[in-house]
Order: sequence, then structure tokens, then C-alpha cells
Amino acid sequence: MWILALWLLPLLCKFSLAGLPPKPENISCIFYFDRNLTCTWSPEKETNDTSYTVRMTYSYGKSSCTVNATEASCSFPSYCAIAPDNCSVEVEAQNNDGKAISAITYWDLSSIVKTEPPIILSVNPISNRMFQIRWEPWEKIHVFPLTCMIQFRTVNSSHWTEVNLEDCERVFNLTGLQAFTQYVLALRFRFSDSRYWSKWSKEETRMTMEEVPHVLDLWRILEPADVNGDRKVLLLWKKARGAPVLEKTFGYNIQYSAENSTNVTEINSITTQHYELLLLGQTHCVSVTSFNSLGKSQEAILRIPDAHEETFQCIKGMQAYIAEPLLVVNWQSSIPEVDTWIVEWIPETAESKFPALCWESVSRVTNWTIEQDKLEPFTCYNISVYPVLGHHVGEPYSIQAYAKEKAPTSGPNTTVNNIGLKTAVVTWKEIPKSIRNGFIHNYTIFYQAEGGKKLSKTVNSHTLQYDLESLTRRTSYTVSVMASTRAGGTIGSSINFKTSSISVFEIVLLTTLIGGGLLLLSIKTVTFGLRKPNSRLTHLCCPDVPNPAESSLATWFGDDFKKKSNMKETENSGNTEDQVLKPCPVPADLTDKLVVNFENFLEVVLTAEAGKGQESVLGGEANEYVTSPSRADCPPGKSFKEPSVLTEAASEDCHSRTPGMAEETYSELDNQPLPSCQSPGLEPPCEERAQNPYLKNSVTTREFLMHENIPEYSKGEI
Repeated sequence: MWILALWLLPLLCKFSLAGLPPKPENISCIFYFDRNLTCTWSPEKETNDTSYTVRMTYSYGKSSCTVNATEASCSFPSYCAIAPDNCSVEVEAQNNDGKAISAITYWDLSSIVKTEPPIILSVNPISNRMFQIRWEPWEKIHVFPLTCMIQFRTVNSSHWTEVNLEDCERVFNLTGLQAFTQYVLALRFRFSDSRYWSKWSKEETRMTMEEVPHVLDLWRILEPADVNGDRKVLLLWKKARGAPVLEKTFGYNIQYSAENSTNVTEINSITTQHYELLLLGQTHCVSVTSFNSLGKSQEAILRIPDAHEETFQCIKGMQAYIAEPLLVVNWQSSIPEVDTWIVEWIPETAESKFPALCWESVSRVTNWTIEQDKLEPFTCYNISVYPVLGHHVGEPYSIQAYAKEKAPTSGPNTTVNNIGLKTAVVTWKEIPKSIRNGFIHNYTIFYQAEGGKKLSKTVNSHTLQYDLESLTRRTSYTVSVMASTRAGGTIGSSINFKTSSISVFEIVLLTTLIGGGLLLLSIKTVTFGLRKPNSRLTHLCCPDVPNPAESSLATWFGDDFKKKSNMKETENSGNTEDQVLKPCPVPADLTDKLVVNFENFLEVVLTAEAGKGQESVLGGEANEYVTSPSRADCPPGKSFKEPSVLTEAASEDCHSRTPGMAEETYSELDNQPLPSCQSPGLEPPCEERAQNPYLKNSVTTREFLMHENIPEYSKGEI
């Protein structure tokens, strides 16, 4: 039994302790001057019905004060807390299950005192760069050392500047301000030993006094010089960075003169911030001043060099990048003495440099920043930096930049060329700058075979074509190109193409093989045909030439023709040098003239005998020679020297021809001279004559032609 009781006792104690309130911790106290001492602790919320008793001792432990609370905070009345003093605080939590007491904490009231916000009595400008401020605390504080903090900003700015004043007097001066500028001010203070500041006072707005205008920032735009070296110069000026925002200016004065010249030209009371000058072809110095009721500013001087003068260079490199929310431009200088720079920026799409040009002067740094919101988004800017050494302006260095980028508006236009069996060349054009919306970093080529996997290749921004390889023969492909900026990419239109089924090399090889085979076959066929002597191909390529000596003409003229032929052969054979008979041109109608139809000849002779009553066809005065109508006469003034060849044919039934007469006739013909171009016994034309179509086309009908110049003795009777 006792063993069971001893075993249950710890469980009962643990169960009773589970309902006790948590011990108060993290006690924090603030002494609100002349009001109360407020203390808080944790936990701040309690689910059980818990009450708190807070006991405080003050007057260095001589007095005490107790406060009951139902929440995790309480306040002691002002008579219990009077600075300077040391006090202690103890918190006891109690509920139905029991009590929990915190540790004792000790507090120096001077270190935890907090006051109400101060009251600004006046803010008076006593110069163009200083305010005099009068203030007082809300409470009556006389013996405690105080520390003050003032914050101020210009009206158009959201940035506060804080100034800490260790020895805070009720009247103090705020310096380092800008002339003729509106400021917003607020003040707070604390006990020098306290950790707690008062809240900020009510804001006050005041303006500093006006002063003489600040020196201006001066710049120029140079136009090309004419043939004489004269050129227009557009002067630009504005308030320098740091000049008062509300600075009043009545106008501007301009002075310019040629370098090393005493003749100065002055232009006064200009109300605009730009002016155009026409300067002669030499170096000039220009100065601009502004003025108000208090006087005029210092001169802003700029040297305008001659159009042919070489300028110095000192910028070695430049880069631009985005540092949210700014666009930053950095550059490197090779001349340490240069500490002033002029930065120009203008949209690339601007049609004219003025008034789209913006510029700013930078001093003692080699970087320039501008808020992104002040530049047009997705627009390319040309940024140029000019070094300025004294009054001399050096060679600029330029770069392009975007304040904000996005994906291009549209993708590139794509074409496919040189399509082969397994290769194709994809070509695309650059996207116009107006729709790029940023710098093109790379291009990605997407291509996919019909029913296949989509593949891609990425190239740099300078590449405008790509060779696709390892494609499949006779396969349809789809290809497209994506242009990407830093912010994203846009794909252009898709192009379909199909690889070739046969290459040019294969076509040439196949054509060569077939053509070579046909050529070899043709050569073999011709060679085989020429070897046969009686083949058609042999007669076509090498036709037989008839031998005139074996012609039937020899039978017409009898033995005399053969004798004469033998005589000529004997004469020609005597010439040992000419072993071969020399060719002589023969008229083409020789055969036609010699071939005569005997029946036509007898018909003509019989007809002539019946009409004239003569005994012989060739004899008699009434018989006349008939000239063929298709044969041309000899030209006038030329005699027909060659007698017409009389073809005589005698049949066995006709005995009217006398042999002696035939011999005389042929003897006469042989004795007459022949032209050099004509064979003996043949009748050539006097000149080049057209062939008689009648004689050429007809071999069945002929006329005997008799010439009147034939000697009379040849006209004997038959």
C-alpha cells in the first residue's frame, strides 16, 4: 500500500504543476517623462484566468509601489517615478492553480526616459545657404542635457538628410543648404543618457534666400563645315547639377570671338537655353552667363575647334549594364588629368539630333547613372562620352544600351536553300531594330522531321545561317528560327522543305555511265559495220565513184572517141612527174546533156524532113538550130568559142548519117581551144550558169541545140 502511494505521489504533483501560470519574463520598462513608468512582459496573452501583481521600489529602495493588472503590462503613476532615480520591478502571476514570480529587474530612469515630440517655434533663412531654427520640448526640462536630430529634404525629393546635434541648444543653425530652395524640416530629441528618442515633430517648410545664379553647364552640337570651313554651331546650356531647383534667372548673355582675337561679339538677354551661331573656319571661344536681380553667374566657357583640327583621345573602353532601378555606364580613361565628362544619349530612332538629344556633365568620376524610368523602355539609345580637359573637348566614345528589354515583337524571316540528300542551309534576316526590343543575344534553329523528334541548335547573334546535317533522304522537315534577347525569345514563321531523293553527284555519275556505255556501243557498231565491204554503212560512208572511161558514152562515139581517149592517156602518161590524173571540174549536167532518147531524136529529124522536104536533118539552109529556153545565152560582147556538142545516135535502122561528115565534125571540135576549167569534148557555160532544171530533172526528153557559129562545112547533107 505504501509502495502504491509513493508511486502515485509524483504523478499527482506533476498534474498539479501543469495548471500553474507561466513565469513572467522579458520585463521592459519605459519612463515617459512627467507622466508614468510603463512596464511590459511576456507572455503577452494567457488563456487561463491569470492576474498580475507588480511591485516597484523607488527612491533608491526607500519606497515601494504595487500595481495589479489583468494583462501583461502596467503603469505606475508619476509620483512613483521621478528622474533621476533607480528602481526595481518584480512581477507575480497567479491563477486558480497557483503562483509564479519573475526575477527582479533594476532600472535607471534616466536611461529609459522618453519625451513627447518637440515644438519647432520658427525656421528663418539668415543667408542663401542657412536656416536658424528655434524649438522647445513639450515638457518642462531644464537640468537634463539633451541631444537633438534634425532631418530635411527638398520639396521635390523623397530622400531625407539627417543631422545629429550632440549639444542641442534651443536655437541652432542648419547650414550646407542650397540657395533659393524649398526645404521640409522635422526635429526630435532625447536625454543624452537615454536610449529612446522622442517622436518627430511636425514638419515645417521653408525656402532659403536667393543668390547670384550658379555657373551653367555648356555644350554644343557641331554641324559639318562647308567648302570654306564655315559651319553652324548650336549652343546648349542648362543649370549645373547641384544648382538650386528654384533658382530664378532673368536671361542669358553670350560672348564669342576667334581664338587669340580681341574682337568680341556679344549677344544679350536670351531667354531660351539654346542659340545657333555661324562661325567662320577657325577656332572660337564661346562663353555663356546667366543673371538675376542679384547679379550674373560665372562664365561657362567652351572652345569650338577648327573643322580640320585633330582632337585628343583618352577613353579606352566603355560598358553599360542594368542595376535596378538604374542604367549604369562605366568607362576607362588613359589621361588622369581629365576629370570632367559630357555624356550624350539619344534614341537611335530619332530623326534629328535636336531636340531629341539629352546631355549631362559629370565630374570627378568615370561612371554615369540614370534612372530607367527616365528612358523609353525597349528603345535602343546611343550613348556617347566626351572627355573635357580645360576648355578642350576630346574624341568621344560611344556605346548602345537599352534601359529595359523584352522579347522581340516578331521572329526572323527564314528561308531554306541548297537542299541536298542529308543537308540543307537555313538562312534568316536580321530583325529591324524597331521591333527587337533589346539586344539579340542568340538565335535558336528548331527543325523536326515529319513524325520525328524536335531538335534545336543555338548560334550567336552574328550568325545568320546554319547548315543542317545528318538529315534523312527524301523526308519532309519543318524549320523555324527564334531570336532571343535577355528578356526572352520569339519564334518566326515555320518553313517546310523536303530533302532530295538523289544527289547531283549521283545524277552526273549515272549520266556519265549511261552516256559512256552508249558511246562505246556506237563506236563498236560503226567499227563492226565498216569491216563488212558490202554493208549499207560502208556504202553510206564510202560511196562508189563511177569511172568515166567505163561510161556508155564511149559506145556512142565509136572508135574515134576511144582513139582520142587513148591519145590523151598517152600524152598524160608521158609526164613522169604526174603519175595521177589531175582532177578537172566537170559540169553537173554532163550526163543529162549526153544522154539522149533516140526516139525523140528520130522524131525531131523526121518532123523536120517532112516540113522542109530536105534529104538530111543536119544539111540544108532551111534547117535551123534551136536554143533551149532554159539555157542562158552568152553575155553580150563575148563570142561563143566552144561549139555545141552534137550528140549523134544512129540506130541500125537509120542509115542517113555519113561517117565522113561525123569525122569532120569531131575533128573541128577537137581543133578548137577549150577553157582551162573544162574537160575535152564537154560543153561548159561561158560564165557560171544556173543549172537548167529541165535538163536536170528530165532524162526522157531532150532537145538538140544547134549554134549558129558552127562552121558551114559541118552542115553537110546526111
